[in-house]
Amino acid sequence: MSRAGARVGVGTRFRYDGEIVEVVELAATTAGNEVVLKDGHGCVRRLSLKELLFSDRAEIVPDQAGPSADDAGEITSVVLSQLRDDERRKVLERAQHVREVLTGYRSGSAELARAGEPRTEYGPGESAEAKYAAKARELEVSVRSVKQWVADFRRDGEAGLVSKRGLSGPTQPSVDDRWVETALEVMVEHTGQSKPSRTLVIERTRARVVARFGPDAVPQPSRATAFRVLEGLERRHPLFRLSTKRNRDIADRPEGPYGKLRPTRPGEYLLMDTTRLDVFAFDPLTLKWVQAELTVAMDWYTRCITGIRLAPVSTKAVDVSAVLFQSFRPRPAGRDWPRSAVWPEHGIPRTVLVDVEGAVGPGLASPPLVPETLIVDHGKVFVSEHLTSVCRRMGISIQPARLRTGRDKGPVERYFRTLREGLLEALPGYKGPDIHSRGEAPEDDAFFFLDELEAMIQEWTAVVYHCRPHASLVDPGVPGLRMSPAKMFEHGLARAGWIEVPRDKDLAFEFLATKWRTIQHYGVEIDRRRYRGPGLKGLSGIRSPYDGPVTNGWPFQVDPDDITRIYFRDPATRAWHTLTWEHAPVAGMPLSEDALVFARKLAAAKYRYPDDRLAVADLLERWNLGLGTTLTERRIALRLSREQAALNLPRIGEPEASALPSVRRALGEDPRPAEPPVPEQPLEAGDDDEADLGPGGEDDFYADALEDV
Repeated sequence: MSRAGARVGVGTRFRYDGEIVEVVELAATTAGNEVVLKDGHGCVRRLSLKELLFSDRAEIVPDQAGPSADDAGEITSVVLSQLRDDERRKVLERAQHVREVLTGYRSGSAELARAGEPRTEYGPGESAEAKYAAKARELEVSVRSVKQWVADFRRDGEAGLVSKRGLSGPTQPSVDDRWVETALEVMVEHTGQSKPSRTLVIERTRARVVARFGPDAVPQPSRATAFRVLEGLERRHPLFRLSTKRNRDIADRPEGPYGKLRPTRPGEYLLMDTTRLDVFAFDPLTLKWVQAELTVAMDWYTRCITGIRLAPVSTKAVDVSAVLFQSFRPRPAGRDWPRSAVWPEHGIPRTVLVDVEGAVGPGLASPPLVPETLIVDHGKVFVSEHLTSVCRRMGISIQPARLRTGRDKGPVERYFRTLREGLLEALPGYKGPDIHSRGEAPEDDAFFFLDELEAMIQEWTAVVYHCRPHASLVDPGVPGLRMSPAKMFEHGLARAGWIEVPRDKDLAFEFLATKWRTIQHYGVEIDRRRYRGPGLKGLSGIRSPYDGPVTNGWPFQVDPDDITRIYFRDPATRAWHTLTWEHAPVAGMPLSEDALVFARKLAAAKYRYPDDRLAVADLLERWNLGLGTTLTERRIALRLSREQAALNLPRIGEPEASALPSVRRALGEDPRPAEPPVPEQPLEAGDDDEADLGPGGEDDFYADALEDV
């Protein structure tokens, strides 16, 4: 019987550093056991026995046959685990017959003998040949088969009795390896091209094999065999079964393990990325549907979203800076948000505070965090000179992800998918993730303005996403616990004991865009908007110390999401001052620059001498009422009323999106408790009332409005 052990003593040979050496002496010293080795040239060296037995440089050369790790056969556990239940029972039964031939007992031991054992033909006085012949007659097999079973059992035990044909696996077509490698080469070349047919790949492979090796050097497989070869190669390099986009993504996978940073506390890594939303929205400037791009900043450790910015058509560098501005100075929380979705003003969770009542206040939409490292892609908007300069001044490192490797920003990519499945699918204008999922005319259903859509995303993130447990947010000490981003923030604060917060809240102004304007006696004018404030006192007649693009101009920081105020830094005192727009009290809320341009356009069509006060008031009135005056606005209002009726029905799939106050307000629903209704004339409800509309009257518009749309 072969043995797994080998004796180590004088005369034992080893392969050490590729050279055969022989042990000539063993010695016990105070430092441990040592051996003296002699190579083929007569050179002698002294090594410790531990180094000789456990070092990767040494390998024993056994003098007897036995099992080895590099044997061609599979190991016992692999062989037995492939068997089905019926095959396993057959192998165990065959092993009992072999043990009966060898020992006379099916169990292999006299202590576990069954009734009537040992039988006469397998008794101790019978010869081995007689036992083989008796077992062959009993099982109706040849004597040669019984001898082979005995030999296999002595060498490998029960695993040796497994049928070799059952372990050979599916038969592979016998095709020359050169033809197979050439076919794989042709398939790889089509990764970035349109999907080819299998016939085209086979023909190109045959032509390339003939040109490379000669006409008769490599045997060409038949068409059926070639198809089976391509089916096997499909598992190595997908080309025919999946979509071309998916095939390119699989081909771009790194060969080694995926690289991944290991965040240990909140604020250590901030992921920033931009995606095109799968829902249409209305541009307030043109009243046409547009595609929108969403830029977000996510804390990697907690998965908390610290900044959100929705831009029409494409993202600019100012949008990325606005997202980082929110990380330093988060937006205020909505008045209808639940308490669990509101962050305290200082950013520390309420559950960590001793004085919980001291944290009562309006609250923030996200926790304020100062990132240590930004993880961005190679887009120009993320590596602009403005952003990189500000980050360098504040000690924020920028680490670009690998090219065309979205897995380096996996958490934020998963957020985009969760946003699509949790909110965007429930909104009108949803067009699906790809062209195959697109509806017939999704742009005809879009009626949300960009600012409304951004408010919905902001609220859904705070109310739903931050409070929902994530499968990837776990504590290694408690593997079964799943935490939400808000709970993970508390966990990170307790684990690290501190968080990175802005040392000076005014540092956030450095991320905003700079506008150069002169200071007049009435204040500062930017795009026909006048701003005033105590910070400009005494500066109207002073020459500017800056040599900017505007003569005697001063720098002012402008937030594109809120033009009701701008920020000015006094060059003498280095103190920041807030300048308020003269018509800001009319709006009573943040107003974007795009919304103001749209308001001016509407006011110019309605008033002879419009100003910004009338424009803002008229815009707010149009947002709060339903029907407009122009043909385009009336069609929008009509579609809005139809979508309200549809969305008021019970929703299936994601009730959280339709329950958000911002979504209900945008759909014309009031999230607050309704007051007793006042009787009034019913509004037009679309084509449900078409039968009541008289021909030739003013209401003829509604008869064909939906057809025009």
